[in-house]
Amino acid sequence: MNASNLTPPLLEVSELSVTYARRQAWRRKVLETRVVKSVSFSIAPGETLAVVGESGSGKTSIGRAILGLAPVSGGTIRLDGRDITFADNAERRRLASDMQVIFQNPYGSLNPSLTVGDILTEPLRVREKLSQTASLKIVQQLLERVGMPADAANRYPGNFSGGQRQRIAIARALSVRPRLVICDEPTSALDVSTQATVLDLLAELQRDTGMSYLFISHDLAVVRRFADRVAVLHKGAIVETGSVEAVCDHPEHPYTRALIAAAPVPDPLLQRARRQARLRAIQLAAGQPQPGQTNE
Repeated sequence: MNASNLTPPLLEVSELSVTYARRQAWRRKVLETRVVKSVSFSIAPGETLAVVGESGSGKTSIGRAILGLAPVSGGTIRLDGRDITFADNAERRRLASDMQVIFQNPYGSLNPSLTVGDILTEPLRVREKLSQTASLKIVQQLLERVGMPADAANRYPGNFSGGQRQRIAIARALSVRPRLVICDEPTSALDVSTQATVLDLLAELQRDTGMSYLFISHDLAVVRRFADRVAVLHKGAIVETGSVEAVCDHPEHPYTRALIAAAPVPDPLLQRARRQARLRAIQLAAGQPQPGQTNE
């Protein structure tokens, strides 16, 4: 997974800002909220960058901006050197062969009225211009690759578990052989054992194909296992970035330390100590007096 620093980036995001506008009819006024603030990062071919932050930090908006689904108010997004910041619909359709997404909710990301075969053949027939016969052959290979039974093509998404549906979503993303896959909390709706299986599958597919991942998550424990580099997002801005080992083992920013302390552990005494450390880190990040300054 580790890409050379000399390799030109596949994805380059520079000073990206995302601003949502909401009109208040009764005040005849448009309110603007900037949720991503001048964020910059890059991803090399074959590399996994994790963007980590709590709910509301803006991490999903970054992924949506790259996909053309969120309003970019500043900065640039380049894929393989091409500026795609404000790509039109026709260009977005062409980009689909290079860039795909795996959404958080495996229950809502698949059309329940279509069979798995129909879901997987649609991008092949529309984007690759393949015949039905050729598409079905590739679908069988895709299902086998993600560990699904061959007869899954004839069944509906509702017949499968959450982990199986996420495997189907991964197969759909792989169908056009993308170079970059945006993974938006792809395991957060799954149980721990299923999470591990899906992460192992994603890592295996990356080794086989050389594709890159932008891995959006709130869970540093998952990120530690899966990513090469981490960018920590707080209130729409990156506060710390580096290798997984550097950020997880030697965090420098108080907010990063708070995220690490928030991860649960089975020992209740250790968990209590981590909770207190997290509170101190949050207060330090907010510039508040620390508990250590008073008698506890």
